[in-house]
Amino acid sequence: MADRQRGGDASDPEDRKPQSDEAHSAFTPPLGVPLPPPPEDEHPTSEFALPNGVAEPEAEPEERSAFAPPGGRGVPIGVHGPPAHPAFTPPYGMPLISLTKETPWQDRMRTMLRMPIAERPVPERMEKQEEEPALPVPRILDLTLRIGELLLAGGEGAEDVEAAMFGVAHAYGLARCEPTVTFTLLSVSYQPSLVEDPVTASRTVRRRGTDYTRLSAVFRLVHDITTQGLTLEEAYRRLAEIRRNRHPYPSWALTAAAGLLAGGASLLVGGGIVVFLAAAAGAMLGDRLAWLASGRGLPEFYQFVAAAMPPAAMGVALSAGQQYVHVQASAVITGGLFALLPGRALVAGVQDGLTGFYITAAARLLEVVYLVVGIVCGVLVVLYGGVHIGGGTLNPEAVLQRQERPVIQIVAAMVLVAAFAVLLQQERHTVLAATLNGAVAWTVYGALADTAGLDPVPATAIAAGLVGLFGQLMSRYWYTSALPYVTAAIGPLLPGSAMYFALLNFAKNELNTGIASLTKAAALALAIAIGVNLGSEMARLFLKVPGEGALRRAAKRTRGF
Repeated sequence: MADRQRGGDASDPEDRKPQSDEAHSAFTPPLGVPLPPPPEDEHPTSEFALPNGVAEPEAEPEERSAFAPPGGRGVPIGVHGPPAHPAFTPPYGMPLISLTKETPWQDRMRTMLRMPIAERPVPERMEKQEEEPALPVPRILDLTLRIGELLLAGGEGAEDVEAAMFGVAHAYGLARCEPTVTFTLLSVSYQPSLVEDPVTASRTVRRRGTDYTRLSAVFRLVHDITTQGLTLEEAYRRLAEIRRNRHPYPSWALTAAAGLLAGGASLLVGGGIVVFLAAAAGAMLGDRLAWLASGRGLPEFYQFVAAAMPPAAMGVALSAGQQYVHVQASAVITGGLFALLPGRALVAGVQDGLTGFYITAAARLLEVVYLVVGIVCGVLVVLYGGVHIGGGTLNPEAVLQRQERPVIQIVAAMVLVAAFAVLLQQERHTVLAATLNGAVAWTVYGALADTAGLDPVPATAIAAGLVGLFGQLMSRYWYTSALPYVTAAIGPLLPGSAMYFALLNFAKNELNTGIASLTKAAALALAIAIGVNLGSEMARLFLKVPGEGALRRAAKRTRGF
């Protein structure tokens, strides 16, 4: 025992002798067994490391994407940036987008909305302070919804409403944001990251009104938010001022504008001064009845029924007195129909359908159908009584016999458009531009339909296309909505004569002729809506768009598969 201890002491007595009882461990090697080499702290090993002597497997060839450029390069020619992994297409599978603030916010936001979330540019951040406060997400979403509510209630298209909502949220730093717009419901969802819960808010549009002055003010607010960086307090204050502002025209001015609109429309279809006065009186009386029905809380359908009856009654009364006064009584009813046809809702509905918002488009078009049915009910009740009871001799063919009076008709078209602009509560400086736009549209229509002998449907579509083109140019110049320059300008092109012809034939129990005329009226209405939308798209197609080579992406559709 002594010899074995001396042998251990001979090797290294100081290292082998324990200093205390705490130095004993179950993992301490026994005396006489050499210690293992100390581990390399600088190079720790892993259980997944290959043992010594085993060769590493050959690397598998990298997976290639079907959209990657040939030659193994991940970045297209002409695009600067680090090479991307060939298995991933974005963000270098398409040209980079530079969203400059010199272009209208509508174009910039439409471009970003149609991009995948991973490819959207990150919002511009202010210089970081020492303690940067967190984003007030609920307030930003509330402001976004309030702005979208005003735009949707004012008749703006669903695509522009989504672009405005996204622009506001993006300007305040909410990058991963998705707005959704339907006919009466607005919602916006924000997800801070892939591992955090999304925040969603919604708002219901219960009342809609026509006030293009307020609509233009909201557009200017969105422009300032997206370009000048307004604070939330400033944006809320300006939004409150917009909501508090009164309408630019009093109620008596709106009633007078309705009379001027009906009178100008009666001149377009061949009426004289007596017809002008009768149509104006009938339209003003109908407008007052509609206001009374609105004050009593009746739905809009019954308001249109009440507004359609006085012009029809005025026309029937003039027809019954043909032996005393020889006037074109049918033009009186036609002028009243021009003042009631929902051209604004029709254009917005077709525009939503062409841009892919089918739910909103279906709801808007259904609203148009209900309003037209209300007009039909009001006029048919009076026409039926006049034809079958009062002995009136209304002649529908007299309305459709166009008289070539270019100077009078152009002046009448300008009066009609100016009155329509007042009814839409437009800003005063936009009334002149809309009036000139409508005069040009009617001149083009008259040249194509009367002089060149073109069918009224394509002639209407071409004239409406010019209205949409000029309206889009004016909106881009003033950084505002195109509706004030478009909606009133299409007034002379509305199918009032064809609508009246159909209603009168229905009252006379001539269903085949009435259905044919009603189909023509629907074709003219669709031609107006499609022409306006096509003119707007032509302006966006040929004018400058944000980014270098970046075009506004169209919604993908299935083509037979």
